[in-house]
Amino acid sequence: MKELKVGVIGCGAIGKAHVQRLSNEVAGAKVTAVSDYVQDTAREVAEEYDAQFFASAKDLIACDEVDAILIASSDPSHAEYTLECIRNRKPVLCEKPLALTASDCEKILHEEMMAERHLVQVGFMRRYDSGYVEMKKAIENGRLGTPLMINCAHRNFYQPENFKTDMAITNVAIHELDISRWLLSDEYEDAQVLKVRQNTKTNSDHLNPQLCILQTKAGARVIIEVQTTNAYAYDIQCQVVGELGVINLPDPSRAYMRTEAHTETPLMTDWSERFIDAYTVELQEWVKGVHKNCVEGPSAWDGYAACVTADALITSRKTGKPEKVLTIEKPEFYK
Repeated sequence: MKELKVGVIGCGAIGKAHVQRLSNEVAGAKVTAVSDYVQDTAREVAEEYDAQFFASAKDLIACDEVDAILIASSDPSHAEYTLECIRNRKPVLCEKPLALTASDCEKILHEEMMAERHLVQVGFMRRYDSGYVEMKKAIENGRLGTPLMINCAHRNFYQPENFKTDMAITNVAIHELDISRWLLSDEYEDAQVLKVRQNTKTNSDHLNPQLCILQTKAGARVIIEVQTTNAYAYDIQCQVVGELGVINLPDPSRAYMRTEAHTETPLMTDWSERFIDAYTVELQEWVKGVHKNCVEGPSAWDGYAACVTADALITSRKTGKPEKVLTIEKPEFYK
């Protein structure tokens, strides 16, 4: 198999981790180019992995020595770089969110349809986590009966001090918005953020926690508790309640200790530990898909649906009432 030449835009924590995976753990790919607005960081990564450094991300995208792009830069840059990839007819895996506004997502949908080729995959890596995959199979085989509700919790150990209230939805709960929609194979009808008692230990002035309540078109409810900072650990919980039973996302396997008259099971503090395997599977499946000239993972439409839902939640927080999740009609191209 010919190696896929991958260019990585963004060499921060997740970007550098992706470079490492693509270089050492994923078959059929090689990182040939990197770029970051912090140029010294990108130069260091380029030297470590024998890749070409680009001061300009757009020049990286246009380079003939780059077959496909992985975008791991800051959230506000995702839409611009994704559009540039489509215009250059290059497959792209864009970390979530696809864009910060529904209008930018719609531009991406339009450009991809004009290209007449599926080029965009969104980095909703939880779809590749073994626990969520097991839950999806249990729902689809009918053992739970019709799903009635999903209870989720996304609890983070910390956030940088410049973290903003909206980011709790667009950057954090966006994962729950996508994975719940995927588990239920359903679209959202309306969305609401409820006011809850605030954590006085929050390290900046953003609202923490937030409680999101969503209803799907089939009538199922999705409840998402989002604690973005100062939780006891990095803890991801998901429970699907059906007519005939309940299924819970398994906790990651950790050693169970009994000592000094108490029991102890360590918890994680970081997302990179919790979903390390899912990221590797995601990248491997993306590389396989690009080699087959197809996109089999979360599409640009999935990124758009999550973005529109996030917009409705943010509006609801301001209006204090449920807001409709209003998407354009789904094009045949994405069905």
